[in-house]
Amino acid sequence: MSYDDVEIEDMEWNESLTAYTYPCPCGDLFQITKAELKIGEEFARCPSCSLYIRVIYNAEDFQEEKTPMKKSAPVLVAA
Repeated sequence: MSYDDVEIEDMEWNESLTAYTYPCPCGDLFQITKAELKIGEEFARCPSCSLYIRVIYNAEDFQEEKTPMKKSAPVLVAA
């Protein structure tokens, strides 16, 4: 069972850790990366203790964006 359920909006982006973080009662930070969120991970773990939290987020917000294929202009060929 998780320690708590936390909305992703309540977490902070930590550039040096390249992870979303949230304060842990032990004094460290729960951490979850964008890569983990992209594959559907929903638990952020604390590296210093055994606690973890469930992160509430919209998975679609972290899916790879597909860039639309550009249509190339027709090429004129001399006959």
